[in-house]
Amino acid sequence: MGKVLEEARFAVAFTESMKEMAQMQWPHARDKIYVQSQGIVTVPNAAFNWNTFLHCSGINQSADNLHIFLLVCGLRQVKDPLYLVDAFSEWHQEEPNVYMVIVGPEVDPVFTREVKAKVKRTPGVRLLREMPQEDLHAALKNCFAVLNSSVSEGMSAAILEAMDLEVPVLARNIPGNAAVVKHEVTGLLFSDPQEFVQLAKRLVSDPALEKEIVANGKEYVRMYHSWQVERDTYQNLICTLEGSTEE
Repeated sequence: MGKVLEEARFAVAFTESMKEMAQMQWPHARDKIYVQSQGIVTVPNAAFNWNTFLHCSGINQSADNLHIFLLVCGLRQVKDPLYLVDAFSEWHQEEPNVYMVIVGPEVDPVFTREVKAKVKRTPGVRLLREMPQEDLHAALKNCFAVLNSSVSEGMSAAILEAMDLEVPVLARNIPGNAAVVKHEVTGLLFSDPQEFVQLAKRLVSDPALEKEIVANGKEYVRMYHSWQVERDTYQNLICTLEGSTEE
């Protein structure tokens, strides 16, 4: 990465803390690192059928009193999709109307087999293959909450998309997630599976908390994750590049 940075004209970090870490690692690149967070735009498919989604997930209950927690991630170890599975399954056996659905591409074939085998024998947890983005956005909009259990994140698009779609977020307390999720303000952060279950139960039983988190999350994305601002930043960098080429 150091060699690539030497050759690069610009580098873009999602957050100030990422920029600071990069500057410490590669002091020679200090002046070429810019900060621009991800821009987010969501386009839920208006024709999406939530009941069909539930049926495909093997959930044959009325959608009215279900609480679906959606984990959107590629099946690879850094995403740690099995982190919450046992704790969630215990909760499901107490309360059969809560389900965890994992949605994402099969990135690591060996790990995918492990995930499939685990989910198959775990009540209350389902696994679906990746979906077209517009269908995924519609699924996010219909679910009760979106989860992130990654070991490491740069900046999770799924978390930001959930905020934009006014869906509560519960995320593992790691630096990449804590940079966008402020605990009890724009979402909920958990440090272990047991704390996740406590927070999830609280969210289910406290509509006022859910309403507040959702409103704050939507406003946060509007303020700090504009796709227009992201576009303008990259256009300006490219214009700078073109200007120096002409000279």
